[in-house]
Amino acid sequence: MPTRVRSYSKINLGLAIGPPRPDGFHSLATLYQTLALHDLITVSACASQQTVITLISNDLRVPTDSRNTAWKMVEITLERLGITASVDIFIRKNLPIQGGMGAGSANAAAALIGLEKELGLDLPSEIRLDLAAEVGSDVPLFLLGGSVLGSDRGQCVTAVPDVTLAGETVIPCVVALPGIGVSTPLAFREWDRRFSNPNSPNSPDLHNPPIRDTLVELSRMFATVFRKETNSKSGASGIFPDPGSVFHTQSHPEKLHGLPREQLHGSLIVGNNQPDRSGLEIDLAENSLLALVRTGSENQLENDFETVVFPQYPLLRDIKRLLMGSSATETGSSGIDAGNAAIYAALSGSGSALFGLYRTQTDATAAQQRLQQHGVKAIVTATMPRPLYWTNMFAE
Repeated sequence: MPTRVRSYSKINLGLAIGPPRPDGFHSLATLYQTLALHDLITVSACASQQTVITLISNDLRVPTDSRNTAWKMVEITLERLGITASVDIFIRKNLPIQGGMGAGSANAAAALIGLEKELGLDLPSEIRLDLAAEVGSDVPLFLLGGSVLGSDRGQCVTAVPDVTLAGETVIPCVVALPGIGVSTPLAFREWDRRFSNPNSPNSPDLHNPPIRDTLVELSRMFATVFRKETNSKSGASGIFPDPGSVFHTQSHPEKLHGLPREQLHGSLIVGNNQPDRSGLEIDLAENSLLALVRTGSENQLENDFETVVFPQYPLLRDIKRLLMGSSATETGSSGIDAGNAAIYAALSGSGSALFGLYRTQTDATAAQQRLQQHGVKAIVTATMPRPLYWTNMFAE
C-alpha cells in the first residue's frame, strides 16, 4: 500500500533578516508555527537494481523533475544511504506556490517521511535534519512540527513549547491568499538593495552597527518568552543553538509531543531582566501568544520582509489591515483589545500569503468574511501543535 503523508504548512510569527553573509545567505531569526492546512503526498517505493524516481501532481505548475524539492529529498536520501529504489511520488496541491507557507519545503519533508515508511528505514534525527537542511532552509522545521525557533539560514531549528492562547494550543487562524506569487530570492535582493547601499537613507554603512538590529531584537524577544525558568543555559548567541548546530530532543521528533509546561510558568520578563512595563503578568503556559505580542509592543514584533514586499505589492498591506479588522492602523499589529481584530497579523515568510491569529472561531470567521467581501480568497484554519502534527501525519 502506498504511504500518504499530510504535508502541513507554516507561518512565521516574526521574522528578522540580518546583513548578507560571505556565503551569499542572510542570518535569520524567526518563530515558525505549523498550520492544519496541507498538501497530500503519496509515496510508493520498493528496492530495485537502480534508482528510478517519477513524480506527478494535480497542479501543472509543480515541477515534476529534479527541480522539485520532494524529488531532491528522495534522491539525496537514497544516495546518502547507498541504496537504490524505484520511487513514485504524487503531490496533491492545496497550498499556494510562492506563498510563503513553506509548501515546497513541507513536501520534501513529507516525501522523506513517506520514503522511510515505504522502505522500512529508521533514520536518526541527526541524519534526517542534515538531509533536510541540504534540500532547503525551511525543510528541517517540518521534521519537528508545532512551534519551532529558526536561526542561521532558518535551518537550525529548536523545538519550543507550542504557542498558547487561553490555555489552548490550537488557535484560530485565517490565511489570506491574494493569488500572486512573491519570489523569495527577489525579496532578499530588494532587501539588500535598500539596506546594504551606504548611500541609501534607509541604511547606515555596513561597517558600522545598524540603526536598528531587528535580528538581535527579535532574538531577545523569543528568549524572553521561551527561556527556561530554571535553566537559562543556551548557545553562543544566548538564544539559539551555537551557529551551525541543529537541535534535536529525541532520536525521533515525532515522539516529541511538547516540552514540560512547568518550565513556562512565571511572570513575563523583558530585556535586561526588567519587569513588563505594562504592569501585567502573563502566565506564559496559558498565553504565550499574548506574551509575544505584548513583549513586541515596543520592539515591534514583525516580519522584515514586509518592508520590501509591501511597497512592491500595496494590495498585501491592505489585506493585512483587513485581517487586523477596522480598528487596525497602518502600522499597528497588536489589536489586542479591539473587538474581533486579530491578536497578530503579518506576511508569512516573503509572502504572498498573509495570516491573522484570533481569540475565537467567530472572530476568525468575521475576518474571513471581511476579506471575501473585498474579493480576497481566505481560509479559516488553526495552528497545528506538535502532538496533533504527528498524530495526524499519515492519511488513510
